[in-house]
Amino acid sequence: MNHLLLAFFLLIETCSSAQTEDFHTKTDAVFDPDKVLIVYLSRTNNTKAIAEMIHEKVGGTLVALELETPYPEDYDAIVKQVAKENESGFLPPLKTKLEMDKYDTVFLGFPTWGMQLPPPMKSFLHQYDLSEKTVIPFNTNAGYGVGSSFKTVEELCPDANLLEGFTIKGGIERDGILFVMEGEKAKAAEKKVRKWLQNIEMIK
Repeated sequence: MNHLLLAFFLLIETCSSAQTEDFHTKTDAVFDPDKVLIVYLSRTNNTKAIAEMIHEKVGGTLVALELETPYPEDYDAIVKQVAKENESGFLPPLKTKLEMDKYDTVFLGFPTWGMQLPPPMKSFLHQYDLSEKTVIPFNTNAGYGVGSSFKTVEELCPDANLLEGFTIKGGIERDGILFVMEGEKAKAAEKKVRKWLQNIEMIK
């Protein structure tokens, strides 16, 4: 009898543990997280912070966009290089390689550089065909807005289902203010991210 009772309680404990594990791994997403890609470019970690907030709520695969030849660390040097790339239309080769067929929904995260879409993200959108996928841009900037970046995403994804983008003020690198998505600012940003994801019906 004691053996039967012990087996019964062990069975209940096992079932309870499994249910708890499932609960903790759930997101607020209303679709299959396995088919979601969150790809982002981040120099000062502000866009990375927003990407991680989205990932926490939606799930999916989180990927940092990397270049074959990284940009210089010096701020003035990168500004000059990006200006030349934008002027010439140069698309820097990407180190990041992805199997895009696996994904139905693609979040694109990037800062505003020179009031434009950063060249590495242009490279990504030229390299991968996002036709018939749901594409969702998100942006951090120094307070001057998205510039032409969202418009460029629309132009480079003509056959995608483009949803409303998200933008928020991040750091100001030229003034030495880099990472600001911390503490109370991070909490405020997270609330804005959640509201946006609900508005575009990506989470409940």
